[in-house]
Amino acid sequence: MSFSSPQRQPLSRTDLDPDPIAQFAGWFKTAGEVVPLPEAMTLATVDGEGRPDARMVLLKGFGPDGFRFFTNYEGVKAGQLDESGEAALVFFWPPLDRQVRVRGAVHRLDAAASDEYFASRDRASQIGAWASPQSRPLPDERESLESLAAEATERFGDGDVPRPPHWGGFVIEPRSIEFWQGRGARLHDRFRYERRPDGSWAVTRLAP
Repeated sequence: MSFSSPQRQPLSRTDLDPDPIAQFAGWFKTAGEVVPLPEAMTLATVDGEGRPDARMVLLKGFGPDGFRFFTNYEGVKAGQLDESGEAALVFFWPPLDRQVRVRGAVHRLDAAASDEYFASRDRASQIGAWASPQSRPLPDERESLESLAAEATERFGDGDVPRPPHWGGFVIEPRSIEFWQGRGARLHDRFRYERRPDGSWAVTRLAP
């Protein structure tokens, strides 16, 4: 994948919205105009022994409650999230030379929110959620996975596909959000929002 040259723009304190979610919304909208998949983000977790892990997932919504994504609750990342209750996210948009980092507590979305999103997915993705034993070894190259998908397709026929009980959403409630704007000579602009006890946000400029 090729990108155009970075469109570097200065970032000053006066450019920042007092609300980091609003600030993210503006950057996310701009990224959507130049980046093929602006919702792609790195999700970082730790296992029960404190060893780090990371993978790419897709952002499926954000707001005052935090940043939302969906997955198989029986997979490795869900187990790590449930156990630690903490996670971090990284967004990187190369054409803009921008990065956003999020850290905070994480918990499962309620069933109604997961049902609503699952109903909006295309049928093939719904079938895939039933078919994939996420993160578990397969006894063959692919045949067993395709067999499970065929079984799920036959099971639901032409009817609606309900959300599997082992599939749903998580939300990361940000404790800190950092906005990084690349600049020349590696003198980048970095600002970190940190949530105060009263729910407001403190903003600090960081050295690059």
